[in-house]
Formats: sequence, structure tokens, C-alpha cells
Amino acid sequence: MAQLKHILVFRLSAMGDVAMTVPVVRALIAQHPDVRVTIVSRPFFKPFFKDIDRVEFFSIDIKKRHKGFLGLIKLFKDLKKLKVDYFADFHNVLRSQLIRSLFSLTGTKVAALDKGREGKKELTRVENKVFKQLPTMFSNHQQTLARLGFKVDLANPQFPAVPELAPELLQYVKEKDTVWIGIAPFAQYDTKVYPLNLMQQVVDSLAEREKSIIFLFGGGEKEIALLNQLKRDNYNVIVMAGKVKFDAEINLIQHLDVMLSMDSGNAHIAAMLGKKVVTLWGATHPYAGFAPFNQPADYCITADRAKYPLLPTSVYGNKIVEGYEDAMRTIDPQVVCDKIIEIINSDK
Repeated sequence: MAQLKHILVFRLSAMGDVAMTVPVVRALIAQHPDVRVTIVSRPFFKPFFKDIDRVEFFSIDIKKRHKGFLGLIKLFKDLKKLKVDYFADFHNVLRSQLIRSLFSLTGTKVAALDKGREGKKELTRVENKVFKQLPTMFSNHQQTLARLGFKVDLANPQFPAVPELAPELLQYVKEKDTVWIGIAPFAQYDTKVYPLNLMQQVVDSLAEREKSIIFLFGGGEKEIALLNQLKRDNYNVIVMAGKVKFDAEINLIQHLDVMLSMDSGNAHIAAMLGKKVVTLWGATHPYAGFAPFNQPADYCITADRAKYPLLPTSVYGNKIVEGYEDAMRTIDPQVVCDKIIEIINSDK
């Protein structure tokens, strides 16, 4: 039997960025039976890849063994032992650039993500804005693999089968006989967070539906307190933050009928699992290439550009523009609810 070609995929960064690599890796494996992959990332993200054949995971230790310049040299030596044939740099930052260069010097074929910085500047600048759809992160990853000689088609994606409900979830919810809606109302930056009083209207409206359970996702003491406020006295709204481990949260997301999320990691986790995902966009915009995988365009609900013509003002949401603090208030809670109900009804 011929030896499998070994591709090293390097992707650290944020949760959503790592989640966006999953559909591409899954397609790569399905379409190239002569390939095996090792993912290099933070240990927290290992569950993303656990069900994919011929995919192994290398946990980078950036706090100890792989910290600093000398740590990167150790990382290269550790990765070199894996005897890889190709290095796919899905991150393209200083850390990965150094590792990539070392692999290249030792004869390994390498390719790096094109971040499309110029297009993103044109999309988000105040003057002479060029408002057009940029290549998605998924297509950028496809191009990276293509430069290594591996064509990947994402037109007919495969998703993991829905497993049995994790045992640790059974204390919060029993066998599924209702519509399950996930809501992840937070994001890294405030410019991407739907105002909580409007989100309260969404939660209360959806909670009025018979045979619906709403799961609220988040993390950290501050977010848990806010989620409990959103829950109020709605018997069919369950705050999941801080209650189960990450593996169990992923398991629960696999059982959802639809996820409502900001432009954040939870959207990409749900999408990589084949769930239907409605996203709300404030300072950012799906045109920057970060819309969740395999979702119709109308599942992305954006702030009103007629009232806020400078949108998007940021690729990641980390830029605050004076006068644009209330941009997300132009998203009507009823529009959000209607879209979710439309998706639920389409599955009947």
C-alpha cells in the first residue's frame, strides 16, 4: 500500500478562525484518499477535528515549551519529526512564517494563506469605499491547498452525523421532542454585539412558541450574569454557559435546529457541524469573507447601510467609529425572529 501524503495544517488564532478550517480539511480528506493531515493548533480546539478520518492533532504549547523564539525552534524540531510532505500555513503570522521558512529550507513544499489585506482596507475605509464581496476564508484556504497541488471542492460538503446526546446534558434537557434554538449573544468586541434590550425581545418572542427550547451560550462570570437576565422567568430558556465542558457544548450544538449568533466563533462552530446559522452584523460585514460556512446570504442580517453608509467600519470589529455606536439598533428584533421561524418551518 502506497504511503499517504502528509500535510501539516498550521492554524492557531481565534476559535472562529480555527472552526473555519474544519469544512476545508473535511473536504480535503474526503476528496483525497491518498492524504493524511496533522492540524497544529491550541489544545482547546482538538474536539473540532476528532471525528475526521486520517486527521491527527498536534497541540502547540505556547506558554511553556513553544514559547518565544527558542520555543519556535523547538516547535519546528517537534513538527519535523512528523515527517510531513507539505506545510499549509492557514495563519500567516510571524510565528507560522518562521516555521514555514524553516520547513521550506529543508525541502518541504509550503504555501501560505493570502489574507487579502488590500481588499479589506478598501472595504472598511471611510473614503472611496469599495463595497463588494471579498473572497471567503474558505476559498482562501482552498487556494492555499491548491498551491500545494490539492484541489478541494466545497460545493457538496459533508458533515458529521448527529451523535447521541451527551450524558452530562441530560440533567438540563431530555430526549429531543421540540425545536431547539441556540443563541450566542456575545462577541469579542462590543461593535458586534446586538443590544441586550433588543436581544431580550428576541428571546422572549421565541420563548412564547410552544414546543421550543432556547439554549443560551457564552462564558465567563459577566456573560453568565447577562445570560441569566436574558432568561428571565422563561421556563424553556436554558443558560448553558459554565455548566458543561466544551465537548458537551459541541454535542448540544449538533442537536440544534438553528443557531442565532453574532459575527463570532459560535456561528462558525455551528456551521462546521452543518447547522443552520443566522448571524447579526454591526460594524463588520459578511463581505469581508467571514460569513459562516454554507449559509444562504439572507441568513446574514446586517445593520442598515442607508442610515450608516460607512459600514463596514472594521474587519474584526475592533475599530470604533464615532456616531456608529447604535448601528445594530437598525436590526429589528421581529426581523430576526421571523427569519428563525422561517428556517424552522422550512424543515417541517
